[in-house]
Amino acid sequence: MRVADLIKKKGSSVITLPSTATVAELLETLDDNRIGAVVVVDGDEVVGIASERDVVHQLRGGLDAGTTVSQMMTGDIRTCTPEDDLVQLATTMTEGRFRHMPVVTDDGLAGIVSIGDVVKARLDALEAERDHLENYLRQ
Repeated sequence: MRVADLIKKKGSSVITLPSTATVAELLETLDDNRIGAVVVVDGDEVVGIASERDVVHQLRGGLDAGTTVSQMMTGDIRTCTPEDDLVQLATTMTEGRFRHMPVVTDDGLAGIVSIGDVVKARLDALEAERDHLENYLRQ
């Protein structure tokens, strides 16, 4: 299964904020949308990702609500493409210890994939394979 298959099922909607947004705006966006990360974009360019982990890390350092997202986001992010394999993506995300990965194409941001999305897709595929094998054995 490829990232494109997952995006087709879950949709390509991505919640974004500009790097000039404040941490207060970030927290409001995360809470209102019940999500764990926001892709940070300036114009059409993905410049980072701001996650719950980033906020917690910055709180220990005295973060205040007026801090901009650009001051606390993860700027060096990994992205994937719709053609990437989900099994490899799961390995990359697990080894890199990150839970969200923007999906990009030549046209820009095309979606976002979470480790939960990847695990669910993998479990669904394994269940379908099991069902197929059981039906085969019954014939």
